[in-house]
Amino acid sequence: MAERSPALPTPSGVTVRTGVRTVTVDVAGVRVLTYAHRPDPEPAEAPKPYLHPLRTLAGDVVTGYRPADHRWHKGLQLTASHLSGENFWGGGSYVHQQRRYVPLRNHGTVRHDTLTATGGGSGAVLRGRLTWCSSRGEPWVREHREITVTAVEPEHGSWELRWTSALTGLRDEPLRFGSPATHGRAGAGYSGLFWRGPGSFTGGRVIGPGGAEGEAELLGRRARWLAFTGRHEATGRDSTLLFQVAGPGPGGAEEPEAAAHWFVRSEEYPGVNPSWAFHREFELARGRTLTRRYRTVVATGAWTASRVEEYLTGHSC
Repeated sequence: MAERSPALPTPSGVTVRTGVRTVTVDVAGVRVLTYAHRPDPEPAEAPKPYLHPLRTLAGDVVTGYRPADHRWHKGLQLTASHLSGENFWGGGSYVHQQRRYVPLRNHGTVRHDTLTATGGGSGAVLRGRLTWCSSRGEPWVREHREITVTAVEPEHGSWELRWTSALTGLRDEPLRFGSPATHGRAGAGYSGLFWRGPGSFTGGRVIGPGGAEGEAELLGRRARWLAFTGRHEATGRDSTLLFQVAGPGPGGAEEPEAAAHWFVRSEEYPGVNPSWAFHREFELARGRTLTRRYRTVVATGAWTASRVEEYLTGHSC
């Protein structure tokens, strides 16, 4: 585990600081990213690393943390709601026979074994090796994770967070990745990389390609991208987050699907998740690797679908 290091200034104004519990990235004096690599220890919240707060270049916070309705929702985090009977998501587990979420002592933990953080050029890179352990402490998954701050464009008020995770099965029996939806709760297909927005984003605008708009239209739908726009109470400014599954990583990793279906909430709370297992489960055998690459654009202003398409045309993954 990396220990405290000095700030690393770069010509672009990016500064990286590594502490005992967090890594921070500043861009031109704005702390755009804080990565909690030693997570909160509460077992029922399935301890795992998370990103919070994330900020726009204007300094507005675009993530929520431990809201009253779901205390285990923490910024942006990679997790699994149903994994071979274990819950790496947090909270109760959906039990179809009882038609409700049940508080079970089945919470897994994701820990960092190594972590390095560097700044250079026009961005920053965090790299680490992690282990996913079951509630009994058994190592089930080995993960190699890379989080990058890139495409910083003050003139457009935007920057990109890119996240790559390669997960390798360690259990003798194949691991089964699912969701509450695959266990009988219709529409609750959340699993994988999950963003929880700030409370003021509740009721925010959700858009996708081809004129798709709204939670009801995009929930469970497969699409190239999804964008969420919300308004900040303190400043009155709008912010937009653009989410995209960037496709499989290099190296010939095994892929159950090339892209994801979207789990999205707007009216109940602000949340977006390109789901691993919205409609069906998949298996990860011992020694096999699943790789996912994600891009999240953090932008000031209310982006339209045409603005999103223009951005994607000019910014390849």
